[in-house]
Amino acid sequence: MSLNATPSGERPHIAFFGLTNAGKSSLVNAITSQDLSIVSEQKGTTTDPVQKAMEILPLGPVVLIDTPGLDDASALGAKRIARSLRVLAHTDLAVLVTEAGKALTEAEEAFVRKVKDEGIPYLCVANKIDLCPNHAAIAKDCFPVSAKEGTGIAGLREHMARLLSAPKENTAILCRDLVGPSELCLLVIPIDSAAPKGRLILPQQQVIRDLLEGEALCLVTSPNRLDQALTTVHPKLVVCDSQVFDEVARKTPEDIALTSFSILMARYKGYLASAIAGVQAISQLKDGDTILMAEGCTHHRQCEDIGTVKIPHWLQAHTGKKLNFTTSSGPDFPRDLSGIALCVLCGGCMLNAREMQSRKDIALAQHIPVTNYGIVIAAMRGILKRATAMLPGYGGEKHA
Repeated sequence: MSLNATPSGERPHIAFFGLTNAGKSSLVNAITSQDLSIVSEQKGTTTDPVQKAMEILPLGPVVLIDTPGLDDASALGAKRIARSLRVLAHTDLAVLVTEAGKALTEAEEAFVRKVKDEGIPYLCVANKIDLCPNHAAIAKDCFPVSAKEGTGIAGLREHMARLLSAPKENTAILCRDLVGPSELCLLVIPIDSAAPKGRLILPQQQVIRDLLEGEALCLVTSPNRLDQALTTVHPKLVVCDSQVFDEVARKTPEDIALTSFSILMARYKGYLASAIAGVQAISQLKDGDTILMAEGCTHHRQCEDIGTVKIPHWLQAHTGKKLNFTTSSGPDFPRDLSGIALCVLCGGCMLNAREMQSRKDIALAQHIPVTNYGIVIAAMRGILKRATAMLPGYGGEKHA
């Protein structure tokens, strides 16, 4: 994905589910007007979820996901079905593809119950209407189409766009509510071995874009030029990379609000309250406890990687305990957290809000405290209260 493209984490995720040979792959290809998925008369052609980020009118930038059949009876069927259902963790709109003229099977009805229970918007599509001359046999709640002949595809796109554009409560804001029009925000960005050559990391790009949309003023500097910048300007807010929190906090006057990109991302993705509550668990860690460092991307790790090197080292030093660390990357977040004492999430810039909240819910359901990279670092540096003071609803809370 290019630097000018909408990040996957900001795109609505539309996932297609259904029985084997219901026409899921054919429907995805018809909607996109591309051969994204392999189509065959042989059952079980799609063996793993296939994901593609693209732009489709009138939907705009989206991620489409084609999944294996919900009734896969092959030797690996159970694993494929489980992998299909895991896609729901980051699905914003679930499309159940059925065959026109056929009643829903037990597997299809179970799927509908599951998406309803999880509160996921869904749409039932009756495919292959070209093989069903009696349209009265099509269930009234199903959208009729023929992926083969293209019948109803344009209307389906428009219907999905309406479902995705429906008003949502608590629309997330990254930071433009913290810095008003013509007010100044100073961003402190280290340029070190972990910084991608020639570009900024995604949360930094997103914060700059959000500030511009709010018509705020934005100044960017490196940590070693922060003193000079603060003699020239007096920003309303300083946002820094979490790994330089300590240095930036020392240099920034107390009357200037301070936070980090990671903390802003936790608020934006909807799990900040849980992350603040979960960081209290640091004080209860014991020798031998295992901490899960859960990253959303699969970047190549440098020798000073923040998630696998720096934070584990700082936690060992801060607690004085001999701790164990395990890491998950990309979409492979474990569902069974047995033996985990604390789950530390990254900011989640590469994942959508539903996926980040799903990870939080999985941990809390197993009574595992969950927190965030920036929250952990701020707590260890003794500046968590300051780092969240300007965020509506968090200024008066007690912090570790």
